Amino acid sequence: MLPEGFQIRRYLPRDEDAVYEICLKTGDSGKDGTHLYDDPKALGHIYVGPYIHLEPELAFVVEDQQGVCGYVMGVMDSKKFYQAYVDKWLPDIRKRYPEPTGDQAGWTRTQKVFYDYYHPDVFCPEPYDQYPSHLHIDMLPRVQGRGLGIEMMQVLLKAMAARKTPGVHLGMAASNARAEKFYKKLGFHELLRTGDSLYLGKRFP
Repeated sequence: MLPEGFQIRRYLPRDEDAVYEICLKTGDSGKDGTHLYDDPKALGHIYVGPYIHLEPELAFVVEDQQGVCGYVMGVMDSKKFYQAYVDKWLPDIRKRYPEPTGDQAGWTRTQKVFYDYYHPDVFCPEPYDQYPSHLHIDMLPRVQGRGLGIEMMQVLLKAMAARKTPGVHLGMAASNARAEKFYKKLGFHELLRTGDSLYLGKRFP
């Protein structure tokens, strides 16, 4: 049950600026990343833009009286999505942001993101046929800890199950014990630990 004053609904095109801003304001390992990026949309072009443009039917937002304050987004077939990301999304982004050159040690956080536009790092844990879908969620601090994350996840998971995916995965920082506990409460289990990353998966009946 949602706390009073909140609603979860499907993403609409008018929400684009809001979800980009949420991506930035959670872009420092969940904390406000505004001070780290001199281009406020740099991160969103990876973690928000392709989802709302390539598979908007699996994007949902939560809003209160102040506006949109969180989102959850997913895709049905990760490999198909990543191919569209490379073939359809990134070419236009690259036209607007040249690839950085020179010594990477001197690059800003924004330049490192621009580099990722040209060298996308995509990964799908195995067994892929059992967990082909993936998702991610972000919420502003003012709405965290109120049960909204679980409500939002359940909305997206229900939508995915209705589309008959066999399972879904997600990636997270291996050090984030709080997030791991949150996802396992929703029925996710460990698939793989590699470096600083942890991949969790959930099967659908």
